Amino acid sequence: QVQLVESAGGLVQPGGSLRLSCAASRNIFNIIAMGWYRQAPGKQRELVAIITSFGNTNYADSVKGRFTISRDNAKNTAYLQMDSLKPEDTAVYYCKVVSSRADYWGQGTQVTVSS
Repeated sequence: QVQLVESAGGLVQPGGSLRLSCAASRNIFNIIAMGWYRQAPGKQRELVAIITSFGNTNYADSVKGRFTISRDNAKNTAYLQMDSLKPEDTAVYYCKVVSSRADYWGQGTQVTVSS
C-alpha cells in the first residue's frame, strides 16, 4: 500500500520561510498530478498548489507569488516552498497524489505562523 510521507512542519515567524516535502513510499503508476492542500481550524480543506505530470502549476490566489510547488519525478516526491509566510497560512498541510488508479493523501503536517 502506498503511503505519502510528509516532512515536519513547524512554527515560523511571519515573513519566514518553510519547505515541505512529500515522498511516496513506493513508485506510483501513472501519476497525473501532485498537490498540496491545507485546512485551518473551522475551515474547509482548500487547494494550495498543484503540479501536473507535464509540470504545469496552479496556485490559490492567496499564495501566488509566495509559494512554489515542484516535483522530482524520479523520486515520486513533491515540494512546497513557502516564503513570506503570514499568520493566515497557519493550517494543517496535506499532500495529495492523483494517479490513474487511485488518489493518495498524506497524514498532514502542522504549519503555524506566529510571532
